[in-house]
Amino acid sequence: MKNDLIIKALTKYLAGLILVMALVFIPAGSFKFVNGWLFIGLLFLQMLIVGIVLLIKSPSLLEKRLNAKETQSEQKSVVALSGIMFLSGFIIAGLNYRFDWILLPKWVVALGAVVFLLSYIAYAEVLRENEYLSRTIEIQENQKVIDTGLYGVVRHPMYASTVLMFVSIPIVLGSLISFFIFLIYPFILAKRIKNEELILEDGLEGYAEYKKKVKYRLIPFIW
Repeated sequence: MKNDLIIKALTKYLAGLILVMALVFIPAGSFKFVNGWLFIGLLFLQMLIVGIVLLIKSPSLLEKRLNAKETQSEQKSVVALSGIMFLSGFIIAGLNYRFDWILLPKWVVALGAVVFLLSYIAYAEVLRENEYLSRTIEIQENQKVIDTGLYGVVRHPMYASTVLMFVSIPIVLGSLISFFIFLIYPFILAKRIKNEELILEDGLEGYAEYKKKVKYRLIPFIW
């Protein structure tokens, strides 16, 4: 079973690497796009580390994270919109480098890299806290409400970490135009969260009480 999981994980990892390299370097027209290599290094090195830890510590959670097919029609539209955002954002970032449109200074890129790194660490911490984190919205057998750690701050800490992660991606890639494209993500995510909370409140015991305890969905004191 674990060998099958390793093969599945490696296949998805390599497919993701190839896809991201294509999206970054084909529009850029060059492998000399240093920001592209920086982003790929930051993302896939951390992804590899987290994948290895999950394989050792929680293979069932790794299996859930690898299964990403949505069944909710509401969520399928969210996935489609996110895909369009990513495609356009990466392509514009590559073209931005190729044609020298608006290149961000190195110190801003470095700051973006730090934010990306910290947000991925927060993402990994959420994975450690919650063993029920599949990539699709569903109520799992014996699932319980998690209200400790980052879940005591906001109800959706994984989404909060991905917001920081995704808006820092175009900064790492050095593209101000792509940054404005990725700013669409929190609004796409709000649509997903509203639908997800309806499902959780209806099917997960204790979630209604948890909502009263932790008032904010994504950003403390704001929403």
